[in-house]
Amino acid sequence: MTKYVLWGRYCDNVLEKRAPHRQAHLEGLQAQKERGILLTIGPTQDLTQVFGLYEAESLDQVRELVEGDPYWRHGVWTEYEIKEWIQAL
Repeated sequence: MTKYVLWGRYCDNVLEKRAPHRQAHLEGLQAQKERGILLTIGPTQDLTQVFGLYEAESLDQVRELVEGDPYWRHGVWTEYEIKEWIQAL
């Protein structure tokens, strides 16, 4: 399994826009965590970016998870980039 780093951006009015989608978003992330695909994810302190670590079979698998997330589908996340990551330590 390969590790991947996710960096994404939140919309300007993130607190208001995420509210109706937050529960479904968190439930989806919990399911990914239980499957061992999502290692960690969370926002930066200023709520402008999201950072995540995944361990998945492919970049496409991570991309599908991100694009299937309610935050992406409803414009809470506005852009993202995924890079393969080599864990040194």
